[in-house]
Amino acid sequence: MPAMPAQFLLNLFIAFLWMLFNDEDEFRLSTFCVGFLVGIGIVFLMHRFFGRKFYLQRLFSAIKLILIFISELIQSSYLVIKHIVSPKIVHPGIFKYQTVLKGDWEVTTLALLLTLTPGSVVMEVTPEGNVFYIHAMDIEKYRGNLIRSLGKFEKAIMEVTRE
Repeated sequence: MPAMPAQFLLNLFIAFLWMLFNDEDEFRLSTFCVGFLVGIGIVFLMHRFFGRKFYLQRLFSAIKLILIFISELIQSSYLVIKHIVSPKIVHPGIFKYQTVLKGDWEVTTLALLLTLTPGSVVMEVTPEGNVFYIHAMDIEKYRGNLIRSLGKFEKAIMEVTRE
């Protein structure tokens, strides 16, 4: 059995045991929640025996990825709005980016996150999935920002998907 589900099942077992030890006549959600929190503490102390990282770290990593995306979305939206309000000559272009991500889920997530941020679009991904061709709204000004964003996204995606 993989470690993440095993840790979660152990946590549920501890929560139900907590309810039994409190000797209540009926199911109370508050007692179960307290038992679940106690279980989190116990599983956290025991997680190294599973040989994998603590199962809630993946949840925290996913929340971190969402917060990074929201931050990048706000920053890129501001830049696009700034271009709309005070139009200047932009130099759109396409550049090649090699990613360290592997697997369909990781590559697709990176492509979608970048495409959802204004000012850039992933035009093509090679069949191997390791090279992106990205269209940037103003390549001369914002290529560095895009590469920085891609690095942040890659790191956060790897924290979520890899153990």
